Amino acid sequence: MLHQLRIASAFGLLLPFLALPTSTLRADTSTVAPPDQLGKVNFPTSCTADVQPTIEKGVALLHSFQYKESEQTFTDAASRDPKCPMARWGKAMARFHQIWDFPNDKTMKESRKDIEAAQRLHSANPREKGFLDAAAAFFQKKSKMTHTERIKAYSDSLARFYAQSPGDVEIGAFYALSLVSLSYVDESNMLAHQKKAISVLRPLLEQHPDHPGVAHYMIHATDRPELAAKGLDAARRYAAIAPDSAHALHMPSHIFVRLGLWQDSIASNIAANASGAHAAEMHLAESHYQTHAMDFLSYSYLQSGQEAIAREVIEHTDHVVGADEESKAEHRAYFTARTALELHRWKEAAALPVPATRKDWLDTIYWARAIGAARSGDVAGADADVKELTQLVADREKRARKEGYGVSNEKATDLREAEAWLAFAKGKPDEALQELRAAADHQDKNGGESVSVPAREMLADMLFELKRSADALAEYKTVLKNSPNRFDGLLGAARSAQATGDAGDAQSFYAKLAEICGPGADRPELNEAKTYLAQK
Repeated sequence: MLHQLRIASAFGLLLPFLALPTSTLRADTSTVAPPDQLGKVNFPTSCTADVQPTIEKGVALLHSFQYKESEQTFTDAASRDPKCPMARWGKAMARFHQIWDFPNDKTMKESRKDIEAAQRLHSANPREKGFLDAAAAFFQKKSKMTHTERIKAYSDSLARFYAQSPGDVEIGAFYALSLVSLSYVDESNMLAHQKKAISVLRPLLEQHPDHPGVAHYMIHATDRPELAAKGLDAARRYAAIAPDSAHALHMPSHIFVRLGLWQDSIASNIAANASGAHAAEMHLAESHYQTHAMDFLSYSYLQSGQEAIAREVIEHTDHVVGADEESKAEHRAYFTARTALELHRWKEAAALPVPATRKDWLDTIYWARAIGAARSGDVAGADADVKELTQLVADREKRARKEGYGVSNEKATDLREAEAWLAFAKGKPDEALQELRAAADHQDKNGGESVSVPAREMLADMLFELKRSADALAEYKTVLKNSPNRFDGLLGAARSAQATGDAGDAQSFYAKLAEICGPGADRPELNEAKTYLAQK
């Protein structure tokens, strides 16, 4: 399924606030950049001269996934110049949320009308025709085309277009994004599509260092463990390129999290949350720009040992600008569930309340409840929660198929994890280990989610529980290779090394744990690290 909804100037402003409480998350217009700082876009069109700056603003917003404001901007251009084909193209493209979700039938029909209207204007500009042809390939009227087939048709059209104009930064940027989008629906070729996107973007990033799309899409193309280091330069640039975009302020943290740069991620997401709140107040953006930043923010606080402030992020869900009460409840429940598991508070996880909300939001709650119950020794409770989760996963996959998304033939990772811990609680360690290893291998193959507990870390935890410390240490080392500087990964590795008598490794892992945690760190496990290091 397509992924949902994940600083030079801003960075300096935010560093003093890194250790402050929830109030720092509230909208603060002093940290929001002046209007229209969206990066350098040169997008010549056949539209009237007075509309041209508006078109380029719309394209810049499109490159930073500020879709609502982008559509408003292109709509304004179309009303001022009804004969401008690219204004209608822009309106359609602003409804095509690549990587986030797929247009529904109503949106497809609306966007197809815009593209057909643009084509009827018969632009003599071959560049405009190329963009329109690519969009038409995606929005074409063929009801039986799958999501993957539409994205591939769009990407193939852009590939031909780019071959005709190699080095064109706009064509290249949109082509690279199409490859990233394709990677999410073509699982078997995911890595190949991402590497192709990188090959297109790398020279463009050198030649156009201020282009928002190139930097943005490089981050998405490298958002997996083995590629993340290739995206660090783009991550360092992007927020400074487009500081007026909440999403641009957030996106660098995708790479920062992959590389375990927690303070950088915290700074990015404080800025993104403030910018997103300001945009929502101005009716230019939806609330998810704030909640997505909060997702990465709470995760980064937990990894840097700051439990109290991570929990304050949960409380801030009540203050998300523009969110309805159901959305607030859903995000509160999700953040609370993940926090309980990250902190290994098993009884807290097992007792998580089930909110009165849409069923499709409850899978995370039952996943956490099942693991919490199993690890607390409550076999009956875990069994009941696994049964609920099994039905929710089945419903989730049925809904995905109905909406046209691909569903893996393998068992869902969250269900495997819950079933594994239930089997472990029932005294079936071999079955439990087999399930977790399968989940870990599948996750590693596909890059894994960057802000969740890795399945391989759970595997290492289980091996440690079984007193197989050497095996656990090997798995923890793999976890830390894929997810550097994870708090529990370092702690588990230190404990496993200590149990095997490897004082050197234990010293190294405890020292690293202390290093990644700043002065505000309050997770009690840090005392263990400090005590060990003080003895050496």
